[in-house]
Amino acid sequence: MAKAKVALPPAEAVHALIDAERRLAVRVTPGAKVEALEIVDGRLLLKVRAKPEDGKANDAVRNLLAAALDVAPSRVELLRGATSREKQFHVERPLP
Repeated sequence: MAKAKVALPPAEAVHALIDAERRLAVRVTPGAKVEALEIVDGRLLLKVRAKPEDGKANDAVRNLLAAALDVAPSRVELLRGATSREKQFHVERPLP
């Protein structure tokens, strides 16, 4: 059975949550039944199916964020929260 495609909010809405230093704070739910990315009360909430073991959930979050921001995953770097549900990422500017 094919994996369901995640409905992503507009990239502009996600970009609006990035601060002046290019940081993005997210709240993550690993091991969810479905993957989702939504903006609630000005916060980015992500649900990923990957389990929080060996960095699998962090990789899934990074890939989902990159897709939502329309940038390559290599441009999204985890700054803080490797073992926490509250994470902070640095997002490099896309090349012109």
